[in-house]
Amino acid sequence: MTETPLLSVPSSNQSENKSSPATCPDLNDWWDIVYYIIPKYIDTICVIGMLGNMFVLFTYLLHKGPLKIAEVYLMNLAVADLIFLTCLPFWAKNIRNGFNWPFGNFLCRSMSASIGLNMYTSIYLLVAVSVDRYLTFVHTLNHRLIRSTAMAKRICLLTWFFGILLSAPAFMFRTVKYFPEWNISACSLDFPTPLWATAERLLFNIVGFDLPSTAIIFLNFSTICSLQKKARQRRALRTKSSGEHKGTKATRLIFTVILVFLLCWTPYHFFVFLDILHRTEVIKGCFWGELLNFGEQFGSTLAITNSCINPVIYVFVGKYFRQKALEVFSQFIPYGFCLRKVSFREKSSYFNTFTVRSSST
Repeated sequence: MTETPLLSVPSSNQSENKSSPATCPDLNDWWDIVYYIIPKYIDTICVIGMLGNMFVLFTYLLHKGPLKIAEVYLMNLAVADLIFLTCLPFWAKNIRNGFNWPFGNFLCRSMSASIGLNMYTSIYLLVAVSVDRYLTFVHTLNHRLIRSTAMAKRICLLTWFFGILLSAPAFMFRTVKYFPEWNISACSLDFPTPLWATAERLLFNIVGFDLPSTAIIFLNFSTICSLQKKARQRRALRTKSSGEHKGTKATRLIFTVILVFLLCWTPYHFFVFLDILHRTEVIKGCFWGELLNFGEQFGSTLAITNSCINPVIYVFVGKYFRQKALEVFSQFIPYGFCLRKVSFREKSSYFNTFTVRSSST
């Protein structure tokens, strides 16, 4: 029974195991491994992710100068990850308890809604920043009305509102429900009819991943093709544009963030798609039931990893983010570690206006 990420019960197929042991193998030993390993992994991700995303937020908030367009999007992405990471300890405890939810109805609903909010908000923020890259390098006309920090902030507010709207069903229909076949009270979705559950899965899969992922892939593919074309033209003319070079470096960071997000979330949504087929009995049987059971755990574990990877990407891929972080945190470093003074203009902030003639992000 694949549900909103991270707060799902192992699956109703375990009841099939009990009713028909001849055809459905007993996998309790494997579930014992899940209960032992995954909570420890989640705790590790939570600590690393909280520290990393707080580092990103402090860098953006404490740095002198106004936020640039991509910084607005990436800072909101860090906030979404932090909200998500605060839910992980509850999920880890839930798994340690064998999916027996100990925190009451309100936290069951709010934790589930927060997890959905993270996914919807994160992917649509990546759509927004992909559109920004596309307008910069594919349609290089003047887009000041569209490409401005004020507009970026409005888009972020709209994205948060959209994410809250889409995660509302999780808050409305989540409840602590008793499952006599497992003797647990689990935090699960309790829709009026099975049709509602299938509809929710379709919405989650199509609106939450398929459509925005298609847009992200198209926009970034077009941007890459445009950058390659301009690079060939520069080589042919043997010229080099400093501003465009910086814009390309900035775009490389965005591409990396997007690629890692898709790699982390695609397996989970693949199993969501299989779950839709299983619910509609296009596929059925113990094999598919157990595949969904363990596939969901694998997909969820990989998905949560994404929330702690972005800060690592910023540090290792984002040259100008590193410079910005040094500018911010050098004031807290003891005098023995004084850094060479470099002006803000000389450091060419990684996230400038993303135009061909100026530094960008």
